[in-house]
Amino acid sequence: MAEPAIILFAHGARDPQWAQPFKTIKHLLETKRPGAVVELAFLEFMQPALADTIEKLAQDGHQSITIAPLFMAQGGHLKNDLPKILDALRAGHPNIMIKLLPAVGDVDEILAAIAAWIVSATGGSSVKTVNQ
Repeated sequence: MAEPAIILFAHGARDPQWAQPFKTIKHLLETKRPGAVVELAFLEFMQPALADTIEKLAQDGHQSITIAPLFMAQGGHLKNDLPKILDALRAGHPNIMIKLLPAVGDVDEILAAIAAWIVSATGGSSVKTVNQ
């Protein structure tokens, strides 16, 4: 049985340089989780598409796939498009567990890290957590 896989799922853009931060996140994740299978997938404009990535991982024998949406907010793509895509993928691969993490913009620790960076970058010295 293959190791569980992680898919970093982003919107996509026409400019190939747009994907560089996601490639960096992929590299950092692979460094922090040696042996982990980490893939990038995109909703539109860029390849591979999420369905193609799931298909590849299924063919490689992965039975557990976690999707990490690299979106800052729950817009139409995450509320409407992604559930439809996941329904079709789960129907096509009923023996694979496909888990969906929250969008990065819904994670308090990430929002606090962004706020802390802005405080630091603007000469401030402290930042309250998101829930304060």
